[in-house]
Amino acid sequence: MQLTWHGHSTWYIRIEGTTFLIDPYFDNPKTSLKPTDIDAPDYVLLTHGHADHIGDVGSFTDSTIVATPELTSYISDDYGIESTIAMNIGGTIQVGSGYITMQRADHTNGYSNNYSLGGDMPAGYLISDAPPRKAAEGEGESFYHAGDTGLTTDMRDVIGHYLKPDAAALPIGDHYTMGPFQAAIAASWLGVKYAFPMHYDTFPPIKQDPSVFVDEVNALGGETEALILDADVPFNLTASLKSKQCFT
Repeated sequence: MQLTWHGHSTWYIRIEGTTFLIDPYFDNPKTSLKPTDIDAPDYVLLTHGHADHIGDVGSFTDSTIVATPELTSYISDDYGIESTIAMNIGGTIQVGSGYITMQRADHTNGYSNNYSLGGDMPAGYLISDAPPRKAAEGEGESFYHAGDTGLTTDMRDVIGHYLKPDAAALPIGDHYTMGPFQAAIAASWLGVKYAFPMHYDTFPPIKQDPSVFVDEVNALGGETEALILDADVPFNLTASLKSKQCFT
């Protein structure tokens, strides 16, 4: 599994021949790329309908959109994207070489078109290369994108306990989501091997030094390694997990 952060909450994931893009929003200061600079993903996953998470969805009209039924309906109506998969909290679907499991996020939501105002449950996603139970048992790899969220006990009691992701992307910007301290608690509860900060420095209210998140993770102890990724640079999760196993 290969992970690439494109700034804010935008991630590109490759599992063998299948590609995923989460929350396309390239109008952020971390990335130098435009939506047209990346290979069109097979699937675009949307955590919720705020503009800084769906801002560039219109650049991927040939991809399949995955989101809640309300959001896929909005995207289809307003962006003319015909290929959509509507799913909901707790559900898992198999697409290509990967599995997508939708998880709850604690946040607000809202979007509007000419006909109605909508707002449904925000989400996060667990993406794995094997069915969730097998991935949790070590027969696969998984990456958890928390979406826009505050700290929730689902991270400890459900995602960390049963799904056991190997890596997680966690918002640290504070103000609209968790800040560094609560995000570090989330990483600890999840029990991930790698934790990546996201959703920071895009706007003045979420200006944040990501090294504070690293310090908070280290202060809590445990085996989680907090890594500050450079935008647009791929991170090979598969190779990193194998390397970590060699030293344990």
